[in-house]
Amino acid sequence: MGSTMAEQWFRCLTPPTATPRLRLLLFPHAGGAAGYFRAWGQAVPAGVEVLAVRYPGREDRFREPLIGSVAGLADPIAEACASLTDAPLAFFGHSMGAMVAYETARRLAGHSTLRAVFLSSRPAPGHETKRGLANATDAELVADLTELGGTDAEFLKYPELLELILPVLRNDYSVVDGYRPEPGAAPLELPVTGYLGDSERYVDEAGVAAWAERTNGPFALRSFTGGHFYLADHTQELLGDMLGRLGIR
Repeated sequence: MGSTMAEQWFRCLTPPTATPRLRLLLFPHAGGAAGYFRAWGQAVPAGVEVLAVRYPGREDRFREPLIGSVAGLADPIAEACASLTDAPLAFFGHSMGAMVAYETARRLAGHSTLRAVFLSSRPAPGHETKRGLANATDAELVADLTELGGTDAEFLKYPELLELILPVLRNDYSVVDGYRPEPGAAPLELPVTGYLGDSERYVDEAGVAAWAERTNGPFALRSFTGGHFYLADHTQELLGDMLGRLGIR
């Protein structure tokens, strides 16, 4: 991948490619980790390199402290991206990951290889509903996980697994609730596409469409059938849409 920092922050989900046609960087949701996107590496055409962001405090970085702000995540991710200069780059962020992807893209303004940003199931800043789940009880967090989907229901039956999951989730919900974009931040100069499920409870088209205000580039919006984790049932279609917008078939 080009640098020790990139290897620290990104997990490659595809076989090594000497000269990728595209490098797609995936930003996980609140409580999520790089492993959530494991199957995506098998769903892209040859020559597309898929990387997933490895947030600290989970999976093989579980001994590292959690990071408590969007800026605290975006800063080192942007630094790690600085070495990814040998292929076109695109970002996909889901839910909390959309916020981190957007802020990382802001920090990479002028980065010659960044081609597009895809933001999923997250309203633009100023259009979200603050849910206050960082202060929720364990039972309330489990109920929320069950409602949203995206987490294997079997995991939620075991207290020892919840002891690992819930602190990460509570931290990430605090990251989400505490996020405030920099006042007067310049819009991106990139194509941005917003995605969502058509039966999401806490995200609507108007909120996702408001990302258009955050770029001077073209904006598109697309919905898929399903709820907050619609992408689990539409991985191939979603990837096809993103790659098609980048001219890759």
